[in-house]
Amino acid sequence: MSEISVRAGGAAGDGIASVGENIARSFSRMGLHGFGLNAYQSVIRGGHVWFQGRASPQKVYSQGDACDVLYAMDRQTVDIHLPSVSGGGTVVFDPEKFAVQDSELPAGVRKLPVPTLQIARKFTPQSILQNAAGLGATAFVAGIPLEIVQQVLTESFGRKKGEIVDWNLGAAAEGYHFAEQNASVNDRAPKAAGPPKLLMTGNQALGLGAAAAGLKFLAQYPMTPATGIMTWLAAHSRDLGIVVKQAEDELAAVHMAIGASFGGVRAMTATSGGGFSLMVEALGMAGMCEVPLVVVDSQRSGPSTGLPTKTEQGDLNMMLGAGQGEFPRAILAPSNPGEAFRAMVKAFQLAEDWQTPILVASDLHLSENLMTVDRSEISLDVDVPSLFTVEPNGHEYRRYQYTESGVSPRAFPGQPGLMHIAGSDEHDERGHLISDTRSGVPLWVSERTKMMNKRMRKLTGLLGATEPPQLEGPAGAELTFVAWGSTVGAVRDAMGLLTQRGVTTNLLRVETVYPVHPAEVVEAVSGAKKTLLVEGNFSGQLAHLLRAETGVVLPNRFLKYDGEPFYPMEIVGKAMELVRG
Repeated sequence: MSEISVRAGGAAGDGIASVGENIARSFSRMGLHGFGLNAYQSVIRGGHVWFQGRASPQKVYSQGDACDVLYAMDRQTVDIHLPSVSGGGTVVFDPEKFAVQDSELPAGVRKLPVPTLQIARKFTPQSILQNAAGLGATAFVAGIPLEIVQQVLTESFGRKKGEIVDWNLGAAAEGYHFAEQNASVNDRAPKAAGPPKLLMTGNQALGLGAAAAGLKFLAQYPMTPATGIMTWLAAHSRDLGIVVKQAEDELAAVHMAIGASFGGVRAMTATSGGGFSLMVEALGMAGMCEVPLVVVDSQRSGPSTGLPTKTEQGDLNMMLGAGQGEFPRAILAPSNPGEAFRAMVKAFQLAEDWQTPILVASDLHLSENLMTVDRSEISLDVDVPSLFTVEPNGHEYRRYQYTESGVSPRAFPGQPGLMHIAGSDEHDERGHLISDTRSGVPLWVSERTKMMNKRMRKLTGLLGATEPPQLEGPAGAELTFVAWGSTVGAVRDAMGLLTQRGVTTNLLRVETVYPVHPAEVVEAVSGAKKTLLVEGNFSGQLAHLLRAETGVVLPNRFLKYDGEPFYPMEIVGKAMELVRG
């Protein structure tokens, strides 16, 4: 496959993310599919950070493995990443800052010393333009036309004008022309492949999907890696007609969202595992009061603060059991921004249709990294039906009426003739509490059972309204992968690499983690020759869930919990051990 990967590295505060994002945006403007991995520390300055942009005319699903061009802002980047530069690759650096010896270079790897500081000083005494010069030189080696680099740079400055923009454009052009005279374009560099593609993070896609689904109120407390949902929606709130409220903490955020939803608008909150831990009591209240609620949990390494800027899939057990007692819920787990957009639309539909909390499981790898999205994957034409259709009929309104589906008629609060109580205690059909003076009395004991049965019947409806697991790839494959969430991307890339090695594979992608679709899971796994679960946690939480719900056992597992995302080649290695070992 024709593709190229560009990696930039340095210390936090060096502007590495900006360099990487501009590279990724340039690739998308060339009509290439791409993925951008932003690896950073939980400090503002200091500590090693890096960004990898991967591009190809064909679809790519992860950051890949090696890199073809390495732009090193400091010596540490060379020490860490030089072994990852592929044969025929190039290391771009400034010899005024540090040296790279020929003897260090892996076989077939070249070096390109670029006087980025010297170029920067032509425009200003400060060194702030060195990255623009380095970007220009790196772009040439990666096969990106100068006009696209300059277009992206101009747009990245937004409304800024004048000499700052001109300086950056000038420094980028000088770096580009220096590389043009002293290096060559990498042999793997793909050509422009068509019209520009959309490029977005998972958080941006989650926010856009929520807006398309009719979101009118977001309450959130900032917590990495979910913060980008709030900042993106806040930046577009006026145009979209959405109220964005930064709450004082996660407890306030979830209660605000519940109150807004009860009051008649589509509402949500978003957080990471630590914040979600604080929300679980309120989640139970939403389940008891049958209030629609959408919550995004963007997972990161735990427990406690763990690794705040690293990824993991360790919150599944918590999402399954969040909230005291039992109440119906669904857990959706998109694997890329296109799926994230559609998952949010689906989440709001489910929450409203079944009047219960719906959880969307993201993680840092999906939330904060960039990926191109085909325009066909994003449809803003979403039907947002009226929330309240009940009319007064002269009888006392039964908000929690027993129904076959478990869904009761929902009225706008305060409507004449439709007044009701929505308490967090157990109640009868009209909302009158049975918890204080009636509990233990035989009549009300049976009422509790009937109300629990009513609520839990929604699980049957949720099962029918959600997507069952999809089996991708040829039937009768030598190996069947099982995965959910962002790990699916690396698995898909690994499947392509395994095909090149003569190994046939398919993938059971679990997009609806809960409720489990037992028939589809059993059918897929029973027909598999060998299985390999790929999951980003210590205990194989999805495997335990599937066994509990279906009896299916997944004995072969590739589990990762070091904070790093899965890489295609390490999955290939595990797969080859199983198939050929």
